[in-house]
Amino acid sequence: MASIRNRSGKLFFDFYYQGVRCREQTLLLDTKANRNKLEKVLENIEAQIMLDRFVYRDVFPKSTRCSVFKKYDDQIQTLKETTINKSDLIVVNTLTFEQFAYEWLEESKIHWKLSHYKNVVMIFERYLIPEFGQFRLNEINRTHIIKYRASILEPKRNISVKRKLSNDWINHIMTPLRKMLKEASLRYDFQTPFINIQPLKIPKTKIEPFSLKEVQHFLKHVRADFHNYYTVRFFTAIRTAEIDGLKWEYVNFDRNEITIHETLVDGNTETPKTLASYRNIQLSSVVVDALKEQHKVTGKNTYVFCNSKNKPLDHRNITKRVWYPTLVQLGLKKRRPYQTRHTCATLWLASGENPEWIAKQMGHSTTKMLFEVYSRYVPNNTRQDGSAFDRLLQNVNITSNEV
Repeated sequence: MASIRNRSGKLFFDFYYQGVRCREQTLLLDTKANRNKLEKVLENIEAQIMLDRFVYRDVFPKSTRCSVFKKYDDQIQTLKETTINKSDLIVVNTLTFEQFAYEWLEESKIHWKLSHYKNVVMIFERYLIPEFGQFRLNEINRTHIIKYRASILEPKRNISVKRKLSNDWINHIMTPLRKMLKEASLRYDFQTPFINIQPLKIPKTKIEPFSLKEVQHFLKHVRADFHNYYTVRFFTAIRTAEIDGLKWEYVNFDRNEITIHETLVDGNTETPKTLASYRNIQLSSVVVDALKEQHKVTGKNTYVFCNSKNKPLDHRNITKRVWYPTLVQLGLKKRRPYQTRHTCATLWLASGENPEWIAKQMGHSTTKMLFEVYSRYVPNNTRQDGSAFDRLLQNVNITSNEV
């Protein structure tokens, strides 16, 4: 199996070609960034080998193995220049970005959730096709891509973009562009122009949790018909799509838990975000009481939180009609509803709950994100601020030796 390996602190390629094991040394140090770069190169090498288009001397011109593979290189080079790719060359010289984009989207649809498919289609139709649509595939170059990405940051210069976009969203636009061009380059044998274009840096997620006092104040004054809804959101760390899709069949009052098995995204039932997102959330007595009260209202319906027609609530509508007006009324800082999840995480940590238990409750596979994102909100009484170590040292006599 092909891999990137380390020799004396520097990375080298290790792969098989024509039944021969090939090890090609590089001058790159063994760092995560360098490994990522070489792994992408190795992926391209493997793809070319599978397509019988790999020319050894083109990739490793100074290698002593070039003479070993000269016969194969000559054969493949000849085929490339003559019959085997004539049809492909005709296609790549006539097929436009827009034509191949819709073909690629249709082929990729089977691998994606419906919500993701719709999102990618929107990205192509709103951003990518207006910019690249009429260009032939092999006319798009690296400079074109980089300049377009920069133009998105200046909406006045780009009529297809109405407002300044965040770095995170720009990366979301670039990702399907990179994947589509990579597939096109493999299929039609031209070098992808998306080379060494690094993602933009993303600032850390802004966490603005409510204090317990603020939560109590909010729940006391929010509309009565949404008291149970927000109680569940504040004290279970449930995601928006998860509470939207929560059905009574997944609420277990005997075990005081709810099972996250489905989500609802744009009105479509989908699977949870990740494998770790499939989980059982253990409920506090406050949440159990809220759900029992809710059962009196919607218990005969499918969804826990729904309208009078047994249709799931529209969280965007609720945010506009209930969430933000309540914050304004109470003089609380304007925050997105997703902060209810962050609030629950910080309250769990502050109460001294086991971090591994918290991570599982939230649908994280490890505690890594928990400590990276939430640790600074843990108050001193949890003894995660170094105070315990300080008290230990106070009981130890540490003095310098006199000369």
